[in-house]
Formats: sequence, structure tokens, C-alpha cells
Amino acid sequence: MRLNGLRQNTVGHTAMGLWRHPDSRAHEYRTIRHWVETAQILERGGFDSLFIADVLGPLEVYQGKVDAALRDGAQTPSGDPLLLIPAMAAATRRIGFAVTVSTTYAQPYALARTMTSLDHLTDGRIGWNVVTSALDSAARNLGLDQQIPHDERYLIADEFMDVAYKLWEGSWEDGAVVHDVEAGVFADPAKVHAVGHEGRYFRVPGIALAEPSVQRTPVIFQAGSSPAGSSFAGKHAEGVFLSTYKAEMARDLARRFRAEAAAQGRDPQSLKIFAIATVVTGATDEDARERLAGLQRYASLEGSLARWSALLHIDLSVLDPDVPLEHSETEGIRGLVDVFTRMDPDRTWTPRSLAEFVGVGGGGPLFVGSPGSVADQMEAWMETAGIDGFNLADPIPPAGHREFVDLVVPELRRRGRVWDEYEGDTLREYFRGKGLARVADDHPAAAYRR
Repeated sequence: MRLNGLRQNTVGHTAMGLWRHPDSRAHEYRTIRHWVETAQILERGGFDSLFIADVLGPLEVYQGKVDAALRDGAQTPSGDPLLLIPAMAAATRRIGFAVTVSTTYAQPYALARTMTSLDHLTDGRIGWNVVTSALDSAARNLGLDQQIPHDERYLIADEFMDVAYKLWEGSWEDGAVVHDVEAGVFADPAKVHAVGHEGRYFRVPGIALAEPSVQRTPVIFQAGSSPAGSSFAGKHAEGVFLSTYKAEMARDLARRFRAEAAAQGRDPQSLKIFAIATVVTGATDEDARERLAGLQRYASLEGSLARWSALLHIDLSVLDPDVPLEHSETEGIRGLVDVFTRMDPDRTWTPRSLAEFVGVGGGGPLFVGSPGSVADQMEAWMETAGIDGFNLADPIPPAGHREFVDLVVPELRRRGRVWDEYEGDTLREYFRGKGLARVADDHPAAAYRR
């Protein structure tokens, strides 16, 4: 069972309003010590990585303004996730860091250097969660009159990846850095090549600015479940992040992603698939249920509606909170619409029931119980879904992750589900095996190797 911690550099991420809980230190998101402590907790639990989500605009669909998001700290205010990583890496030895960056608003030439620099500074523990940014507020604040259409954002992302792969894999040959003091040569010019990219969206004629890191290409993660997103993941992703509440739906999504990978000529089992989940645990099942009830008292109905309004591109404030939602195609995260309108044919989803349902669990299953009960639920869910593990959210950071590591991880280790020691030194080795820090030969990045 592979585990990633799921956080965002903000106050309210998956569970709105719980920053008010007495055990929550979510407001410390702006301090280095908070993130160092988080990384150390997760490393102690044998987590593959800390997966850091991000958004580039405020949540302002609900009521047509940002007020509700500000009151609840719902992904606003938000800090830059990239700046957290060097401090966490310096305080840890093994845990990886999968950071979210949007291809819609970045430039491949600059981002390639940033990711290579982080891979150097972490000794090969960097992953990149590739997103295309669904928020209209991000588009407006980053210079666009309107959001780029959904499928075109993936066309941009696909070319972005090609440019980045050329820079990471093809610009500097192995052995280009000779560091020859006697000859006065640091890098051999004959082994450093311009990439000469001329495309529809990007033009990059020159060489990569950074010398190659141990992984060269960071581990690629992706989370879109639309047809365009699934196709993109099948081509590029090494880790796929699912957001769904039923194991049967996760199974269907996992099969779709792996089929897309096979269609691209890749080993479908090379994709490691993770589902978001939240764990509430205690010494006994009754303790855990009491813990959950305590968390639910702080959940914010309005904050949850503000978050999901932005995700769905539907202003839920204009709807009667008790009138059923209808399925709607949006330019936002289309797969999430399906989750709520098609997940349970026996349940009528309204804005109120949606907000109550996600109050603590966020975007995935909520596992509640003693360590043994939680381990049983996680094993059963994973086996039914055919996935590799979970991205575990923390509604009251860092207490939720600490409780999971202190209580549930020992039980999972007893069952042989979580490793006692990391196998390998880089994030990609956790995926592929010791000694395999580079992308697989069937990955599109490998085509640019010299």
C-alpha cells in the first residue's frame, strides 16, 4: 500500500471550517517549522511523498465573490508550494515531494530549470503534479480575458511536456559535466545541445540552463479524469490521483487510465494509482466515532459550497440548498460533477447534502475506526478498486497525519502493507525499484535521450 500525504499551502484544503478545531494548526501553514514537522511525520510513517496541491486564483464563484472563501480560509489565502520544498528536504532523508504546477501559466524553459534545481537540492526526490488550471479567477488574474477551453489546455500541456522532456533528457548528455580543473573545463560544449523546439504554443531554441539531476525528469503525476485528462495521463503520468467516493468507481477509472497507457505503448501497470482518502482513528471504534463527531461540529456548510462551486463552475448559492442538482457539463473539473450526480443512483444530491457529505472527508472515502478497523477498510477499498494506495488528506493538520502514523501505520506494517525502510534513494525508485531513477524506456521522455 503506497501512501502520500495530501496538503495545500493554505488554511482550508479538503475540509472547510476545521481550522477552528482546537487540535488544528492549519493557520501555521505560513511557517517553515509547520512544513518541516509535517514532512518528518510522514517520513516516519514511510510515506512515498508529500503531495502538495495548489490553485492560482481565489475561489469566487460562490455568490460571485471571494467573501465566503475568505471567511473560511477556503484555499485563500494561499502560498507558493515550490518554496516549501528545500526546507523540508533539508530536514528529511527519504520522503519525496510531489508539487503542483500549471502548464497553462508557466513556461517550460523556466520550469525545467526550477524542477531540476529542486531535484538537485532534494537528491532526486521531486515529482511534478501536472495541472492545467480550471479556475476562471486564475485566468483573469494571469492576463487572460477568459479561460482557455478545457481540451485546448491539454493540447498546451502536451506540447509543454515535449519541451520539458527535450530540456531534461536531450540537452545535456551523460558526462557533459567533466569538472576538469587541470584543463579548465567544467562542462564539455560538444556534449551540450540546443533543443531547437518550434511548436504551436512554445518556441525554445537553446540549451537547458541546468545540468541534469539524478532523475533528470521528475516523477510525473496527473489528476484529470475527463477524456482529455485521461488521455494525457495515459501518455505522461507515472502517478495518477483519483478523487471519488466509491471503490467501484475508482476501479473503473483505474482501468480507463491503464487502458490509455497501453494504447500509448506503455506498460499499464507502470502507472501507480492513488485515491484521495481521509482517516479518523482512535484507540477503539467508539473513540474514532467520537473523534469524527467532534470534527463534524466544526465543518462549514458555506465553506464547502464555496469550494465546490469553484470546482464545478456552478454558483451553488443561487440554487435552493434542498433542490436536487442536475448533471452539468462545465469547463471546470467535469469528472467531479459525475462523482456527485452519478455516484449513487439511490441518493438525491442537493447542495446541502453535498456540503454535508464532504464536510470532513473532502474528495474521497472517509475511513473511521480503530487502527485495525481502518486497516481493514483501506485494504478492502484498495483491493476492490485495483489501485496502489492513497493520498491521505489531513483535516486538522498536522494532527490527522500524526494520528495515522502513530496508530494505523504500525498495524499496516504488522500486516506487511507499509515498508519499514525506504527501498531506493529517489522518488522514482519508490515507483520503479532500486537503481531505476530514470524514466522507463516506454515513457515519452525517454525518446529524447541522447
